[in-house]
Amino acid sequence: MSITVIGKHEKDARPCRDALALTLKEMMAQDKSICYVDCDLMNCVNTKQLLTAYPDRAFEAGIAEANGAGVSAGMAAAGKTVFFHSFGTFASRRCYDQIYMSAAYAGLTVHVLGSDPGVTAAFNGGTHMPLEDGAMYCSIPEATVLDAADFVQLQSIIRQLPGIKTGVTYTRFPRKDVIQVYGDDSAFTIGKGVTLRESSQDQAAVIASGILVDEALKAQELLAAEGISVRVIDMFTWKPLDEELVLKAAAETGAIVTAENHNVTCGLGSAVANCLAKNRPTVQEFVGVQDRFGQVGPQSFLMDEYGLRAVNIVKAVKRAISRK
Repeated sequence: MSITVIGKHEKDARPCRDALALTLKEMMAQDKSICYVDCDLMNCVNTKQLLTAYPDRAFEAGIAEANGAGVSAGMAAAGKTVFFHSFGTFASRRCYDQIYMSAAYAGLTVHVLGSDPGVTAAFNGGTHMPLEDGAMYCSIPEATVLDAADFVQLQSIIRQLPGIKTGVTYTRFPRKDVIQVYGDDSAFTIGKGVTLRESSQDQAAVIASGILVDEALKAQELLAAEGISVRVIDMFTWKPLDEELVLKAAAETGAIVTAENHNVTCGLGSAVANCLAKNRPTVQEFVGVQDRFGQVGPQSFLMDEYGLRAVNIVKAVKRAISRK
């Protein structure tokens, strides 16, 4: 695993949906076992090109997510490597029982892709705003749960998923308008967190994922200007959690702040807290949606409304340090 952090806080001209579509198209050309199932969203996620290129391996299930999940499980039972996409809210709540029973419980691997998680659903509104999707998949035995930060990281994740042969996987990612965090030469390892900023003087560690990674980097810069040194970790794999890295950060800094585009009651913060409680009780603060439902609005408004900004991370770090 090697990474380059861009750190300019600028939007990537390449939408994440293209990372999905173009990477899958390349992979399907190389591996004829790979199939793709969508639920009336190929135009939204730019995967209609898969249907054109591979009509025998790309399928449109329509607005019938439970059926699409069942079809995906059936193809997995026949030995296919299956990617199944819908908006995050439908890829989790709408077809959870089918994924759980027909795929996970049956010992089959289906790679579920949930786009526009949390506030990235924006104008699609509260009905389309999954703030609990990661928690639902974390509760499935042997599942792998991932939260991609940008185009490059999503591309790396997609390429590795066929190598996971045990349990279902769930990858949450925004379709478009993402900040570029990583350089194109970056490569990641599923199950391993990435330390982006660190020093021997760190007073706390911020463990973030998804769109909160860039906010964590901004927070680190704001705190550095005040003479407060903090570590920044991208924990893009929620399950299996990189417990070794969490415990190292706790031991060396004595304070942890988690930051996620998800309800704090049941997501990344909870996974980290569980690890700390079992192994090394440590002061922790939680940045994320505070047990609320979603609503309609531009992403910028929603990030302010739900406290998903660098300033919220800065305040949480200061609270954590004061509690040490």
